[in-house]
Amino acid sequence: MSRIGKTPIPIPKGVDIHVGNGVVQVKGPKGKLLVHLMPGIGAEAKDGNLELTRENEERQTRAFHGLNRALLANATAGVFEGWKKELDIIGIGYRAEKQGTAVIFSLGYSHPVNFPVPEDIEIEVDGKANRVTVTGIDRQRVGQVAAEIRALRPPEPYKGKGIRYTGEYVRIKAGKQGATV
Repeated sequence: MSRIGKTPIPIPKGVDIHVGNGVVQVKGPKGKLLVHLMPGIGAEAKDGNLELTRENEERQTRAFHGLNRALLANATAGVFEGWKKELDIIGIGYRAEKQGTAVIFSLGYSHPVNFPVPEDIEIEVDGKANRVTVTGIDRQRVGQVAAEIRALRPPEPYKGKGIRYTGEYVRIKAGKQGATV
């Protein structure tokens, strides 16, 4: 059996899980998520844990077993605690400002970049306007929105200016060396 797939998912207090018709509904204090089960995978909630089973030992079913367990564990953690990604804006004059349902980025272009905030995601800009925090209950959506923000101005390798994840290491290249004769 899959080592990941056979591990039961503990259900925290305040999280309600309903299994039916190949769909697992996870409801918690932060919201509700639906996770579709892959073909050949079954789920059952018992004794405060969610356990996954598989119908056969085919290669694809074994792969789906671990995948579905990871997706359900992420959904359970998301509705209970939520997910968060932090980005740093590095560069002189680079900043962000939240205005209504959009975030306005000044990133050295000739124009400000308007980034609309999706409905299921919250974006916060700290007071110094150089740190952006993306939060939500769906881990995939949080990571995707953070990646889209980073793609507005990825860190460049010579001065390191741009948007990067907090803690991300950017290798700085050496610039031109003066011509020596």
